[in-house]
Amino acid sequence: MPIATPAKVREQIESGKPDPIYLLVGEDEVEKSALAAEFSALVDEGLHAFNVERIHAGEMTTGDRLADGVAGIVAAARTLPMMSPHRVVVVSQADALLVPKRESEGAARALGELEALLNRPEPLTVLVLVAGALDRRSRVFKLLVKQATVVECGVIADQADAERWVKNRAAAGGSQIDPAAARLIAQRAGLDVQRLRGDVDRLLLYALGQKSITVEDVRELVGPATLQDDWALTNAVEAGQGGEALRQLALLVDAGAVPEKILGQLGWLVRSKFPTIAPARLETAIEAVFRTDNDLKRSAAEPRVLLERLVVELSERKRALG
Repeated sequence: MPIATPAKVREQIESGKPDPIYLLVGEDEVEKSALAAEFSALVDEGLHAFNVERIHAGEMTTGDRLADGVAGIVAAARTLPMMSPHRVVVVSQADALLVPKRESEGAARALGELEALLNRPEPLTVLVLVAGALDRRSRVFKLLVKQATVVECGVIADQADAERWVKNRAAAGGSQIDPAAARLIAQRAGLDVQRLRGDVDRLLLYALGQKSITVEDVRELVGPATLQDDWALTNAVEAGQGGEALRQLALLVDAGAVPEKILGQLGWLVRSKFPTIAPARLETAIEAVFRTDNDLKRSAAEPRVLLERLVVELSERKRALG
């Protein structure tokens, strides 16, 4: 079976001519989840309850659980569709059953049943296995390469694929994004998934609470990719310009600035400027800086995420006071 891009799989879904088995792998969890959900389009919406089955394999760890889980997957895949040309079975966290953590008689029996299904798939069922990192040396993975269409999620094929990726990422974050806004982000970032993810995540943080994200939001946050000066970030925070502050932070981080140095600048701003521009919020601003410092030291999250949260808090406090 071939290795396909998400865009190619979507073409197969739209044509109504899917392959019998798909393996969705890669680090992009949002893309995998969105693509897995799109297979339901092979079934009329009114018949989803009969012909679309979703199975969570994350708890299939022990031999007995694995055996029961695989038996359920096989039964679901062998069930004929009802008044539909296709039946869709989506198995999430499939790496738990594809590469069992413990060897046992039950696990060996379960893998044998799974391999039998992969070698002789049900022609009217589309089996979608969604997995994380897999041991590509394992026997079951080598079998999947032969029998399934392997889809690497996290690879952007073209501009249209990038725009679709942006829309899916925004939807996963609880926001709708205007098509023109998605197009602008895709044009700026190109086919670089890491850059796309960073731009969309900052945008979601900036537009928190909004029902939709507009082109104006994107222009305010993204802007031209030029770094003005070392203090552009603190100047934006002091002015209460949250979007500009996030953009300047992104430019600093992308340029290799040390997170502790950025935090030092923001701490200086709070100590030196907030007594004048926001005296009522000085105490909470200092607490936010100390919290971020502690979180950075204990690696509570990605440094960029911690600094973005702090920038938003400080900018909002200034803006709330006019």
